[in-house]
Amino acid sequence: MAALKNKTPENKTCANKTQENKTGVNKTQANRIVITAGEPAGIGPDICIKLIAQAFATNSHTEIYILADPVLMKQRAEELGISINVTQHSNFPNQTTTYNQQHLNIIPVALKEACQTGVLNKANSPYVLDCLDIACDLCVNHRVDAMVTGPVHKSIINDAGIDFTGHTEYLADRVNATPVMMLATKQLRVALATTHLPLHAVSAAITAPSLMQTLKTLDKHLRVFCHIKNPEILVCGLNPHAGEDGVLGDEEIKTITPVIQNCKKQGLNLIGPLPADTLFTPRYLDSADAVLAMYHDQGLPVLKYSGFGKAVNITLGLPFVRTSVDHGTALDLAGTGKASASSLIEAIHMATPHS
Repeated sequence: MAALKNKTPENKTCANKTQENKTGVNKTQANRIVITAGEPAGIGPDICIKLIAQAFATNSHTEIYILADPVLMKQRAEELGISINVTQHSNFPNQTTTYNQQHLNIIPVALKEACQTGVLNKANSPYVLDCLDIACDLCVNHRVDAMVTGPVHKSIINDAGIDFTGHTEYLADRVNATPVMMLATKQLRVALATTHLPLHAVSAAITAPSLMQTLKTLDKHLRVFCHIKNPEILVCGLNPHAGEDGVLGDEEIKTITPVIQNCKKQGLNLIGPLPADTLFTPRYLDSADAVLAMYHDQGLPVLKYSGFGKAVNITLGLPFVRTSVDHGTALDLAGTGKASASSLIEAIHMATPHS
């Protein structure tokens, strides 16, 4: 896989600059990151517990707080055979306890019912969303610098009667924002024009206003937060061969190409629409800073193949930093010790502001 242009020397994923001067957090203090542990039956608790063994857990410049049920975390640690100490911050951010770098620092949220490892229970779906709501409020009220989200199981949340399509949409609705979902590795950035939609709904969702907003949000992120002066964005077509002049579909002719031309007049450096089957090759990627795919499975399989376990999900367009792991709940791995925390570690690094 070809590497992107080396315009951001420290980290090409560049979520970490997003709100560092806008959070209102006193920068003489440590950076505060809040993590939602995600689906309690999955590997979210496991990978959070594994953080205690990582070097940055003792980094005096970063405080990591986990939103989770302390009982759940202690039980899972026992299953994993990992010895942990827990410090609870029940009144966070009005702390009555001191952050302990050697402990799991937990902001307690109670499960609705006891959790059986690897077994979904829709009764705990409200718990998952409670954690997200608290994390969102802490970010909006500038009590923390960023949030990192563990994996959730969409279907069990919907089974509980709650309409939920994903973190990106849920958080955007809560703060009335228009989000852009981007996954990034050190080699590749892929943003999405649409997020978690069934394939039959994608074409109708790609409108001129929404596509233009997405391109402008992506361009702004690359310029402002990745410090790229004139970012080159490759834009996928929707149809095979980018429609082949209308023979295989007319979305490129009616919507995508006019939007690209309009954005170019406004100073955006765009190339496309390009056929997705040839766009992800060195010929194009060697000079590109990001790719905009039209739908979820058009671009993300390529990115995950090139960097699964090291990719970071970054939500652009929110009034705060949100990053996430690039994997699911992996129920079969929960409690086995086989789940890797690598993506969570990358997500934390990407969410951590740098001076």
